[in-house]
Amino acid sequence: MPTVGVADLKDGDFLLDVREDDEWKAGHARGALHIPMSEFVARYADLTEAAPQDGRVHVICRSGARSAQVAMYLVQQGLDAVNVDGGMQAWQDSGRAVVADGGAPGHVL
Repeated sequence: MPTVGVADLKDGDFLLDVREDDEWKAGHARGALHIPMSEFVARYADLTEAAPQDGRVHVICRSGARSAQVAMYLVQQGLDAVNVDGGMQAWQDSGRAVVADGGAPGHVL
C-alpha cells in the first residue's frame, strides 16, 4: 500500500478524511473532504465529483488503519490514492492546523 508522511503533503493536496462524524467535528484539516468509512461505498460518487481528475487522493483517518483500507479500495478502482502514515495524530503532532466545526481550533480524538 502506497503511503506518504504528513511532512510530504503540500498545500493544495487533495485530502480525504474517512473518520467518523464525532472525530471530524472535534478536529480536522481545513479543506479536507469528509466521507466516513462507514458511509464510503454509498457516498463514493461524492469523492469522484470532488477529487481532481488527474491528481492524487491522500486518505487520512485517526492513525492510518482505516485510511489504508480506503486507499487500497481506491487503488483497486483505478485512482491514484495513498494512505497518510500516522493519520491525524501525526498531522497534529507535526504542528499542522486542526480546526473544529465552526472554524475554531480543534484537537484530534
